[in-house]
This record gives sequence, structure tokens and C-alpha cells, in this order.
Amino acid sequence: MARVLVIADEEAPNLHPQALRDLAPDLVLSAGDLSWDYIEYVASGVDAPVVFVPGNHDPQIERVRKGRNGAYTSDGLPCDGPRPRGATDADVRVVTAAGLRIAGLGGCVRYKPGANQYTQREFDARARRLLRRAGRGGPVDVLLTHAPPLGLGDGADKPHEGIAALHKVLERLRPTWHVHGHIHPYGQRMPDRQVGPTTIRNVIPWRLVDIEPRSTHRPVPGSGTTVSGAASW
Repeated sequence: MARVLVIADEEAPNLHPQALRDLAPDLVLSAGDLSWDYIEYVASGVDAPVVFVPGNHDPQIERVRKGRNGAYTSDGLPCDGPRPRGATDADVRVVTAAGLRIAGLGGCVRYKPGANQYTQREFDARARRLLRRAGRGGPVDVLLTHAPPLGLGDGADKPHEGIAALHKVLERLRPTWHVHGHIHPYGQRMPDRQVGPTTIRNVIPWRLVDIEPRSTHRPVPGSGTTVSGAASW
């Protein structure tokens, strides 16, 4: 059983250093729209891997490469390491961490110009890429997204429209959990939704979830993070 802390959208003042130590998660998942500084703060306060997808208020993720000498480069030029430091980007990727396989899809449906926003057609293409990558391994335990599926916990206005392609992803991957942010509850507890074997949960600002791994090919919990479909960092 993996103890998973999931954060999204709002910086929580009650996640102070002692609280993070007391929670003692095996894994942290970030569902987007949190500053890199905040994710790095959480990462520094736990003894656990951190996996994230970007939200629509996050900057575009810079793809950098890590050479054999340990130096990072971007377009062939030396650069700083990717941010948030201490976290693994799971956008359109499958990440194995703390014994769980996590499929990620960041961003939201486009409603204005900006990073990490896509049309429904673009999301359909991104979802197909994710499904191809997910098909290379065992079952997926968690679907980590910024926005919810269309019609399942999304909003009535264009900025909070859900992603239609996620229905296909849920049908194919059948994860135990689908965790997301983007839809602010404004102090109210958002109800879980059930689609087949999957529980869909809005995690703003943070939730703690115990997840039993389904994967048959997984590392020992806490042994590190592996990524399918990623550049070499």
C-alpha cells in the first residue's frame, strides 16, 4: 500500500514542515497550477519521490537533456536543471514511482492564448500518445491530470470545461484512481465520482490517498522513479 499526498492549485498553509513530516507520504503527486517554489518546498519536506503535471497557469516546461558528465543542455547550450527541482514531469508520460504506475496529462482546454492549453482535438492526439506509452507496461494505478473529464466534475464555463479525451483514457487504462485539480471547490468538499473501477477525485488543495499497487512490474517503494516517453534528463 502506498501513502500518496496529492496537491493542486492552492498553496495550503497547513502543509507546514511538521505536517509534511507527520504525513510521511511514500509519494507526492502534483496536479498543476502550483508554483515551482511550492512544489520544491514540498519535495524538500518529504522523503519521497514527487511527480507532477503542469496546469494552465504554469509556465511551459523546458525540455532539457542531461549529458554523461551530469551537465544539462537546452538546444545544445549549457543550462540549469529542469524545474521544479526534485520532481518528475509526467505530462503525456507514464512514470513508475513508489511502486505505482502513473499516467499523466497536464493542461486544460484552451480558452485563451497561453501555455499548457489545448483544443479538444489536440487533447485527443495527446491522449493517443499517452495510451501508446501506457500500453508498453502493466496496469496503470493512477491517472494524474490537471483538468477533469468532460462532464465529470468540470465547470459550466469555458475556462473550466473538461477534457473529452479522458473518457477514452479511463476506458482503456482503467486506473484505480484519477486525481485532478483545476476546479476550485471554494471550501466545499467535492464529491468523488466513479467510472467503472476508477474513483475520480478533485484534490484541491491537498488530499491523502492510500493506493494498493496493481502493477506486476514495479520497483521496491522508495527506490526511485522511472519514466516512459521522456527525454533523457
